[in-house]
Amino acid sequence: MLSIAAEAPSPKDELQVMSYNLRFASTNRPNAWPDRRPLMRELVQSASPDIIGTQEGLFGQLNDMAVDLPDYTWIGVGRDDGREKGEFMAVFYRKSRLQPLSTNYFWLSDTPEVPGSTTWGNKNRRMVTTLKFHDRAANKDFYLLDTHFDHEVQIAREKSAELVRKRVEGLGTNLPILLIGDFNAAVKPGTFDHTILDDCRTEGLTPPKTHWARKIETPPYLAYPVRPGITFTYLGTRVNREARMVMKNGRPAANMFAAGEIMAGNVLGKGYAAGIGMTIGSVFGRVAGQEAAKNARN
Repeated sequence: MLSIAAEAPSPKDELQVMSYNLRFASTNRPNAWPDRRPLMRELVQSASPDIIGTQEGLFGQLNDMAVDLPDYTWIGVGRDDGREKGEFMAVFYRKSRLQPLSTNYFWLSDTPEVPGSTTWGNKNRRMVTTLKFHDRAANKDFYLLDTHFDHEVQIAREKSAELVRKRVEGLGTNLPILLIGDFNAAVKPGTFDHTILDDCRTEGLTPPKTHWARKIETPPYLAYPVRPGITFTYLGTRVNREARMVMKNGRPAANMFAAGEIMAGNVLGKGYAAGIGMTIGSVFGRVAGQEAAKNARN
């Protein structure tokens, strides 16, 4: 995130900003857009952001979202031709609060003013949408940049970051500047080796992963809002068949699930054979994860 310091807003003036990689509109399950479209609508309505910086959206897909989200409108162009072809770095904004003052697009290449240009070894074209907004609630102006760095070529990501920084500096402004997007850069290059503490790590994540970090690149991509907790116990925890922790009153906890060696005492008691506990952990770990995900969705 690049930003220029500005006066802290009051709570009523706080701007809610979301960055979201939509994944392009495919008809192939499990990532088919018709299946994901209502989920996207529900997510935005629940989060209620003032701005959504999107990545990978296609023209028809973005129009679908505009229909589903009448409080918002959007600005953007296709990265392949600067019009409607290819993926967009489209920015949705709440019409009642924000007024766009200026728009600019540039491509992440040695010829940034040429639509669809790519010169750094990346197969996919990459670009930036730059907008200047007036915030009616705060009566202030600000800039927003939305982008999507390459997922394969490290030098392309580095050169993209250099170009974006130059463009930000070139604005020559004291107004607040927000840079959002999909930077494809949390996992740093390294040699994966599960037998040692290798050099595959992350940057920009809290907490960071210092070893064995690998990109998640194989769909389907699923996530559930589960809050993890770690408690160390030994042969002293009761659970039911759904891996829910059984409390002192005999009732299962609403949001606590047990997995791993924590299960051993409940199932086997004393003297279990070596390796059995690990088997129990792998089986009930899956049960606990599934039940926790169900609980999160409900």
